[in-house]
Amino acid sequence: MHAWPAPVVPTVPGTPPQLQLHDTAAGKLVPVQAHVRASLYVCGITPYDATHLGHANTYVAFDLLQRQWLDAGLAVEYVQNVTDVDDPLLERADATGVDWRQLAESQVQLFRTDMEALRVLPPQHYVGAVESIPWIVDAVEELLRRDLAYRVPGTAGGPDGDVYFDTRASESEVWRLGDESHYPLAQMLELSAQRGGDPERPGKRDPLDPLLWRVEREGEPAWDGRTLGAGRPGWHIECSLIAAQSVQGTLTVQGGGSDLIFPHHEFSAGHTAALLGRPLAEHFVHTGMVGLDGEKMSKSLGNLVLVSKLRAAGVDPAVIRTALLSQHYRSDWFYVDTLLDAAAARLAAWSARAETSTLAEAESVVAAVRAALANDLDAPAALEALDAWAAQAPAEHDDAAARLVRDAADALLGVRLP
Repeated sequence: MHAWPAPVVPTVPGTPPQLQLHDTAAGKLVPVQAHVRASLYVCGITPYDATHLGHANTYVAFDLLQRQWLDAGLAVEYVQNVTDVDDPLLERADATGVDWRQLAESQVQLFRTDMEALRVLPPQHYVGAVESIPWIVDAVEELLRRDLAYRVPGTAGGPDGDVYFDTRASESEVWRLGDESHYPLAQMLELSAQRGGDPERPGKRDPLDPLLWRVEREGEPAWDGRTLGAGRPGWHIECSLIAAQSVQGTLTVQGGGSDLIFPHHEFSAGHTAALLGRPLAEHFVHTGMVGLDGEKMSKSLGNLVLVSKLRAAGVDPAVIRTALLSQHYRSDWFYVDTLLDAAAARLAAWSARAETSTLAEAESVVAAVRAALANDLDAPAALEALDAWAAQAPAEHDDAAARLVRDAADALLGVRLP
């Protein structure tokens, strides 16, 4: 699967301060150490309705991380998956009468165009769940051989043989359930039921054990699972295997929305530890939820503000991106149209000031932007630094100053000034 074209990222003189990020597993800000190379995995879309502002908020946030690493002179290896076969996609395809493969491809292509418009740097490895199935079959067979997975009898007339991960048998010094989320058991059970799990299913060794391989059901797509039988993969094993196949060793950062902390990231890390004996990632970083009209923005609720519809209405993608940057990536927030108005005004003010700034002023504001981003990707503070700079009395035009500010806004924030 191919990603989208990469924008050119200018080189800005100077270096950023040491990066600190809020690590979900640690529960605090921690320094992120990377030498020469950094790696990032961000969970991608399930392509049945892309791309709403909640998606965009996550991908723009981790784009800031990529840009901060690049500004520090690091090579970045970025991986993103596409869950191009899963229950929500199949349900939407059935409801709309569209072949699930056509629906997935159309929404992936829409996502690509949205990301390109928002100047999000593409992943080097953009991998669909379907193309990762041979790796997943190998892994599930291995877990069964080591008794870290098991088969469950069918229920309510369903077929026998669904394969589940044995959570308790897989715990070790490398990974234990709750290491990342630190959620109490009652909350884990509730979230599992809400987010694709089946804690009430009879025959499981533990209610929280996640599905690794779903054997074929009539009317559902299925692939050759060799000794597993025909079927399709569970959700968490997909990301674990795509990460392992794409990046050598432990990831620097595993990222995604806060709704992925449990069970998705918790069990992706568990699968990696069980299979490879090492952590999935050094750090787990999560974005907040974006809401509309008092509710979380989600496909299931249908309360979506789509990037493609904003673009079709004539909203400049730079305005959309700046509006997203005005909210801290870890915050939960609600979208209102006035965010776009404020973003457009900011861009106009910054652009005008870039043409009437001294070089010393430009160097000072670039340093302030770098300092803000190094402090847990604090984009709102970076924007406020630019606001304060733009409010200063104008000076004579300086080509070097104008170029520095414009290049820094592009390279560090992903925003091209008008």
